[in-house]
Amino acid sequence: MRVDIYGLKTCDTCRKARRILSEAEVDHVFHDVRESAISKSQVTRWAKAAGWEVLLNRSSAAWRGLDARDKERLTETKAVALMAANPTLIKRPVIERGGTDVLVGWSTDVAAKLARKR
Repeated sequence: MRVDIYGLKTCDTCRKARRILSEAEVDHVFHDVRESAISKSQVTRWAKAAGWEVLLNRSSAAWRGLDARDKERLTETKAVALMAANPTLIKRPVIERGGTDVLVGWSTDVAAKLARKR
């Protein structure tokens, strides 16, 4: 089953994930969120599957650069709109498998899940 990875080509974590998946011979396609358009409906689907709080990268430079008004009284709707408008606010990588399974971030647990369900 093919895996789609969404992230930044310059992100060390995304590079590590791609390298490990290649070594494990997991069929995958990488999508750079700066170069590929990420739709609001796609971000909404990820937020529903993984949780918008998990998806939103509050430690990113993009988050720190937001107006205080954008950070106040954050709801799922507001967070999804912010992430759709600025994909660098999305925690990386986002991994989709089979169009239904969504994993956010990279860890040994994520790698094990992907290797198990090939």
